[in-house]
Amino acid sequence: MRPSALLLALALVGPAVAVAAPGAARAAEAADAFARVVVDAAELRSGPSISSRVIYTAHRGETFAVDGRQGTGFWLRVILPDGRVSYALGDEMQVFAVRPGEPEAPSRPGLFATPPLEGANGGFAILGGVLAIPVRDQSTRAFGYLEGRPSIVVHRTVTLDGYIANALTADGAQILYGGGATVHFAPSWAICPFLGIGGGGLSVRPNADSFVLKREDLWMARAGGGVLMALRGRILVRLEVTNLTLFDSESLKNAQTYAGGFGVYF
Repeated sequence: MRPSALLLALALVGPAVAVAAPGAARAAEAADAFARVVVDAAELRSGPSISSRVIYTAHRGETFAVDGRQGTGFWLRVILPDGRVSYALGDEMQVFAVRPGEPEAPSRPGLFATPPLEGANGGFAILGGVLAIPVRDQSTRAFGYLEGRPSIVVHRTVTLDGYIANALTADGAQILYGGGATVHFAPSWAICPFLGIGGGGLSVRPNADSFVLKREDLWMARAGGGVLMALRGRILVRLEVTNLTLFDSESLKNAQTYAGGFGVYF
C-alpha cells in the first residue's frame, strides 16, 4: 500500500475509534453491580463483622444490589429488598454486572418494598381518622379518632395486636381498648391486604355539662380490613375500615372507624 493511501485510511478510521471509545466507556459506567448468593444460606448482618446482628437470612439464588463499594475486609455492602443496607461475606456471594435493558435483569429497590413481616418480632402503628358512633339522642356523630397499636409477629401472615384509642371530642372521653389478631393475605406483595378481628371495651366519660354523651361501659367486638403498603426503610402505611359492635345487657349498637397511619415492624 502506498504511503498516501495508508495516511488516508488512518484519517478515516481514527475519528471512528475516538468516538467509539467514549461510547464503550459510557456503557461500562452504566453497568450496575449485583451480588448473587452461591451458598445454601447466607447471613446478612447490620455491620461488617460476625459479631454484628443478623438482619436477614438469604438463600441460594437470591440477588441483591451492591451499594457501590465494599465494606471492611471481605464484606460486601448490599441493599435488601426493603431498602435497608446490610453486609454479606464476599465468599458467599458472586458479584456480576447488569446493563440497562438486559432481559430478566434484577433491579434496585424502588419506593415500595415487601412488608418486613419475615423475620420481624414485633411492631407498632399509630392511626388517625374518624369514629362514627351513635350518641345520647340515638343520632350518629363523627369524632376525631387516634389509636396506638402494638403487635407481636407470630408468623409473617399473622400478628397479635393490642390497641388503645380515644375519640377526640370536647364533650368528654371515649376510650376504646382491647386486642385481636390480623391475617395478612399477601405478605410478599408491596401492597398487602389484611383482615383483623378482635374484642375489647368502650368506656365513655362525658363532661358534666355534656348533652351529647352519656356515661357507659360497653363490651366491644370489632372486625375490619384494609391494605398495608410498605415503603423503603421498613416504613409502613396502613389504610383500614373497622366495624365496632358495642353491647351490654340492655343495648346494642354499631360504630365504624375510618383510619390511616404509619407503622413499623422490627
